[in-house]
Amino acid sequence: MAIPGYDASTVAEYSLEQVGARVAVVATVVPEAFGLAGSDSEVPAAALSAPVDLVACDELRAIEAIRITLDYDPTALPPGASPTDVAVAVETGAGRQRLHSTVDLEETTVTAVLNDRPPGSTVVAVYDDRNEETGD
Repeated sequence: MAIPGYDASTVAEYSLEQVGARVAVVATVVPEAFGLAGSDSEVPAAALSAPVDLVACDELRAIEAIRITLDYDPTALPPGASPTDVAVAVETGAGRQRLHSTVDLEETTVTAVLNDRPPGSTVVAVYDDRNEETGD
C-alpha cells in the first residue's frame, strides 16, 4: 500500500487483516508500539466496517503522511445509497468526524490520506451522504 509521492522504503505499513484494515505512515518517529487493534468502541449505526484503533498514534512524530484504508460491506448500505458516500470516520470527543476519503468500488475499500495524525484514534467506515463543504 504505497502512499503516492513517497518512497516505499520510507513508509511503515501495518495491517489487521481479520477486519480488513490497513495503515501506512511516513514519519520521523514511528514507535515500535504503533499499529492497529480491534476496538472495543460501540459500533456506530452507520458503520460499514468494524471499528479499529490506531495504537500509539499520539507517539508519532514529524508526520508527513498517514493513509488509512478500511474494507467496507457494500450490502450494509441503506437502500438507494451511493457507495461513493462511504467515508473513513474517526471518533473524537465530540462524536465522529468524517475524513476526506476516496472509495475503490472494485475492492470495496475506503481510504483517507492525512498530513497529520487524525483527531482521534478509533476509525470506522461509515455511510455519510452529507455534503463535505456545507455539512448538509
